[in-house]
Amino acid sequence: MNRWRGKVAMVTGASSGIGAEIAKILVKNGVNVVGVARNMERLEKIGEEIGRNDKFFPVKCDVTREEDILNVFQWIEKKFKGIDILVNNAAIFHTGFFIDQKTEDYRNILDTNLLAPAIFSREAVLSMKKRDAQGHIINISSIAGSHFDAIFVPIGLYGTTKSGMQGLSSELRHEIIQNKLNIKVTSINPGLVTTNMTNDLIKERAKQNICTYSLEAIDIAEAVIYVLETPERVEVPQITLIPHKSPFILSK
Repeated sequence: MNRWRGKVAMVTGASSGIGAEIAKILVKNGVNVVGVARNMERLEKIGEEIGRNDKFFPVKCDVTREEDILNVFQWIEKKFKGIDILVNNAAIFHTGFFIDQKTEDYRNILDTNLLAPAIFSREAVLSMKKRDAQGHIINISSIAGSHFDAIFVPIGLYGTTKSGMQGLSSELRHEIIQNKLNIKVTSINPGLVTTNMTNDLIKERAKQNICTYSLEAIDIAEAVIYVLETPERVEVPQITLIPHKSPFILSK
């Protein structure tokens, strides 16, 4: 991680769960972290837990609003000149049948889980290109994006958005190569992770007497460090993580 010390990372959805753990572990490794989320109070609490006001910078941002996203990048450019690492983590998760959901629900999950990462990625690449900087974009996807047939609970359009994120990672990589930029792209695809977002799902499985093994948020954060630590000649396009001993596959 030495080459990333003092560099600037942005973590979306940094106010809890996986995003918070990623922010913490990056700061621990000497990276300046801009943590974005809608809930400023929670972001500030994460900052208190980290205890490094000189390394963690909370910024309020509704990722469904392009104006908010662009404002964050403008703030980063003024303070740090640009971004070096982007972790697209912010996501929402709806259990239930998509055929029972409203169009408004569709738009909300598509805007949050897919359109926002696309906008963040575009702006990050432009920032890195402008400075001819080494960079890394890490998309926190899900095995729901590639293993639909192995998931036996209704998750609406969640899996569809995560499949789209994996496609986004591939397209980014192609365009980065064509533009001869020094930027890596990694999609991290976890199985079930214990977070506030999945608590209801885990409780429901427990009521059904189904043994539900799950990952912890720190497991995903450590995977982020792993891909960042790879030699410059190595690019990890995808990492899939599932709970050990898990008899079935579930989404993040």
